[in-house]
Amino acid sequence: MTRYVLALDQGTTSSRALLFDREGTVQALAQKEVPPHFPRPGWVEHDPGELWSTQIGVAQEALARAGARPADVAAIGITNQRETTLLWDRRTGEPLHRAIVWQDRRTAPLCAELRARGLEDTFRERTGLLLDPYFSGTKLRWLLDHVPGARERAERGELAFGTVDSWLVYQLTGGERHVTDATNASRTLLYNLHTGGWDDELLALLDIPRALLPEVRPSSEVYGHTAAHLFGHRIPVAGIAGDQQAATFGQACLTPGMAKNTYGTGCFLLLNTGEQAVPSGHRLLTTVAWDLGGRRTYALEGSVFVAGAAVGWLRDGLGLIREAGEVEALAASVPTSGGVYFVPAFVGLGAPYWDPYARGTLVGLTRGTTGAHLARAALEATAFQSAEVLLAMRQDHAAPLRELRVDGGGSRNALLMQMQADLLGVPVVRPRVTETTALGAALLAGLAVGFWEGPGDVTRLWQEERVFEPALPGDEREHRLARWRQAVERSRGWAEEEQDGEA
Repeated sequence: MTRYVLALDQGTTSSRALLFDREGTVQALAQKEVPPHFPRPGWVEHDPGELWSTQIGVAQEALARAGARPADVAAIGITNQRETTLLWDRRTGEPLHRAIVWQDRRTAPLCAELRARGLEDTFRERTGLLLDPYFSGTKLRWLLDHVPGARERAERGELAFGTVDSWLVYQLTGGERHVTDATNASRTLLYNLHTGGWDDELLALLDIPRALLPEVRPSSEVYGHTAAHLFGHRIPVAGIAGDQQAATFGQACLTPGMAKNTYGTGCFLLLNTGEQAVPSGHRLLTTVAWDLGGRRTYALEGSVFVAGAAVGWLRDGLGLIREAGEVEALAASVPTSGGVYFVPAFVGLGAPYWDPYARGTLVGLTRGTTGAHLARAALEATAFQSAEVLLAMRQDHAAPLRELRVDGGGSRNALLMQMQADLLGVPVVRPRVTETTALGAALLAGLAVGFWEGPGDVTRLWQEERVFEPALPGDEREHRLARWRQAVERSRGWAEEEQDGEA
């Protein structure tokens, strides 16, 4: 009998592999950093070869750490950084360019041009997304326009486009399968939320040949099996979900009105809206939460581009801390931020502003400002950004929010979680297993092969670890949010429009 499900979690800063048993407990974990490349200001890239080599390396390492044989693994589930865009030779698997990462801003001028043509409503109504450089479609268009010969080869059917999940499935199956799931497809600007497939009119507007695209499949099914040489045993590849949707599933947010927030490099809040794709009147995103057996569940999403990355800047850019884990103690050494507000718009602002030209801003500095005040302001910035997203969600979706479930590395910071509860005015609940992104991918894969039986098992495996109750008076909460919004306004539109570059 198989004993485990293997989750591959390919993220912005690292590739991870986690082995889960039937109780949803992590039996082994392996991780390797993936260095980003910054060829120009506002540009962020990954080496596709490094994405794959680190991911397969940690998968094999996790099995070795658990003393597990490949035959012990019932299935592999994949979760991934979303929107990151790859283009490769369909026959050889050779990438044509570095992967363009979701944080990359190079297509801001193209997005502005499409908006000027009056096309944003068309894209928003069909995809649930906004015309922002965040999404894959304009990144793919940039590659076709700037990589020599790419457009001609794409039109001949020689090339394959994919987000990171597609790239990993292609590599895992030895090039046999070129697929994606509905959650990742719904982040491309090319997928129609209402029909559940690629949209020919949107493809034409972005001048993207349909032959490039992967087949869109549900989030839980057997897509193929691993190539024999990788593990010595062909393991089913059976679950795919973008990282934030996987975390929502792993948090057992299966009922409309339930919400989770993941605190990682960025910060991502998703609210389950059930079988209804709720349009947002506050510049949030409407997205596929998961597709089980052809039945799609939808979510509202607010994306904060910089959360944990702000703590990384305190460490790497300013040298205030040696390790990210030190930020909590430093921030807690002062009772307040001393009137300092930090807007970490290093790569622009996400929801609800969507300003690619905003830049990082510190306001309220005095001669008495210390590193501890900056550390506290950095944590508050994450809580403020998430609170703004949730307030917008409350206006879009009438169901009251009873609690916010949290996960990701930042959720282990108790000071940050208390700040979040105070600014939201609802309890913040941290689960026993905070590896919910990987757990969600494992659950989707395990359900596809019968390792787990159904949604009841998903709910059963989720367990509460700690609840943070709001303690801030409502008038103080509103005052702090108002001051935060003043700081945000000072950050907006700061950068001059980047010029379109060459490959």
